[in-house]
Amino acid sequence: MRKAREVLRLRFGSNLSARQVAHSCGVARSTVGEYERRAKAAGLGWPLPEEMDDAALERALSGPARTAAVTGRGMPDAEYLKRELSRKHVTLALLWTEYRQSNSGGYGYTQFCEHARRALRRLGLVMRQEHRAGEKMFVDWAGDKIQIINADTGEVAHASLFVAVLGCSSYTFAEAMADETSPNWIRAHVHAYEFFAGVAEITVPDNTRTAVRRPDRYEPDLNPLYQDLCRLRDYPDGTRRGPRKA
Repeated sequence: MRKAREVLRLRFGSNLSARQVAHSCGVARSTVGEYERRAKAAGLGWPLPEEMDDAALERALSGPARTAAVTGRGMPDAEYLKRELSRKHVTLALLWTEYRQSNSGGYGYTQFCEHARRALRRLGLVMRQEHRAGEKMFVDWAGDKIQIINADTGEVAHASLFVAVLGCSSYTFAEAMADETSPNWIRAHVHAYEFFAGVAEITVPDNTRTAVRRPDRYEPDLNPLYQDLCRLRDYPDGTRRGPRKA
């Protein structure tokens, strides 16, 4: 919300153009336009009311709360499920818990998930991806940090979870790392290759900063250390092999 507040200040308070505001705040022009549209719909200008903190601003820009349309046994509709599942930390288990709180005689968890998946499949066409065995390994830091508790002292530490998944089989490797620095990123890759006892033709990272300095659909700018990992290397048997970037 700090960025939204700055967009509104520059757009309404300083009368800068949408292009100038986008450049100053490091956001897309469409984002500036969206904030402006929502602010006008909420009757906001500049300066904002003194009592309006970030939480209140977020509520104002989000508009009136929308509730789920329901189907049989109070089952939420597909649009609501899709919208909620796109939010951070929202899972089908959480949605089922909320569903049962207002529908004590509703579906059990398994049936709820089955109906939810059927409803989501009806929303539109999806593209099925086919992966050849050994073709791709997908890697990323997974979600929020996890807690690691020392069984002797009770001390709580936090770690980042590295996950590598083979595209064809979904065979998964995961390892907790103390932080998301480049050395740990590379170390986790090496451990994944050792775990899989081989190297996929293509290693596909997400746009995590540990891997990619500048995202691009076709030619991402990789961090130098990660670029070194992607280069082919000589092996004692005379062959040259290694991962290559996607």
